[in-house]
Amino acid sequence: MPQMSPINWLLLMTYFIIILAIYTITNYYLYIYKSTKTTKSLKSPQTKWKW
Repeated sequence: MPQMSPINWLLLMTYFIIILAIYTITNYYLYIYKSTKTTKSLKSPQTKWKW
C-alpha cells in the first residue's frame, strides 16, 4: 500500500471535519430547532368522535 504524503492526510482531515460539521448543523436544524411553520403543519387534526 503506498504511503500518503502529509498534505493528503491534512486534506483528508479537513474534508472529514467539513462533512462532520455539515452533518451536525443539518441534524440541529432538523431535530432540535423547532420552526413555527413545521410545527403547525405537522399537528394532526383533533377529531371528537360521537358514538
